[in-house]
Amino acid sequence: MNPAPTRVLSTAPARILIAEDDTELNRQIAAMMREAGYQVDSCVDGEAALLEASKQRHQLILLDLMLPGLDGLSLLRLLRKTSQVPVIIVSAKGAEEERIQGLRHGADDYIAKPFNRVELMLRVEALLRRSQLVAPAHGDVLAIEQLELRLSDQQAAVGARQIELTAIQFNLLWELVANRGEVLSKAYLSREVLNRPLGAYDRSLDMHLSRVRRKLSEAGWRGERLQTVRGQGYCLK
Repeated sequence: MNPAPTRVLSTAPARILIAEDDTELNRQIAAMMREAGYQVDSCVDGEAALLEASKQRHQLILLDLMLPGLDGLSLLRLLRKTSQVPVIIVSAKGAEEERIQGLRHGADDYIAKPFNRVELMLRVEALLRRSQLVAPAHGDVLAIEQLELRLSDQQAAVGARQIELTAIQFNLLWELVANRGEVLSKAYLSREVLNRPLGAYDRSLDMHLSRVRRKLSEAGWRGERLQTVRGQGYCLK
């Protein structure tokens, strides 16, 4: 298995957008993030959150799905037309279908309410790490046929056509291309890409891989080459 990419945090404090209509919970999350050293913007409705997100100055968005005015899923769909900023969905406990829809529409991760404060901070830190990469010692570029990945700025392209990938999607594809022909277990990818142990019912990787396949196919590259090996993991053939 090839060496994993080197990852570092940016020297500037990340700016986080909190879109949560529960004003008390919004305040608590904002205070927690500021205490951790992040810059924070807060919104309590979907339209205001979309306006803030459209300024494209945030490194991460915490998104509640049940927002008034413009719901979180609709906001995410609109956001993904112009931005690949990392998004963590914050949803009600048991709302599995909503979380799955969020992942299908481009969210990077999710956490259920009520959540553990430490777990939320760890997920935020992990996603920020994965969205701020530097080149590994063994090279910044991976290429296979017409597909080219550049790690330093997380750019992917098929020929001259750019592919818009979220940080999680890029890192997942990078791992599979870097280890072409090798079956990578879901446990390994969960640890390397999502920075957490694989949960028994965690379908995040399946959703991310499905979106990467579709985006590659839309760009004219055979996305079906990213294969699921039943009971083992994923492999790029």
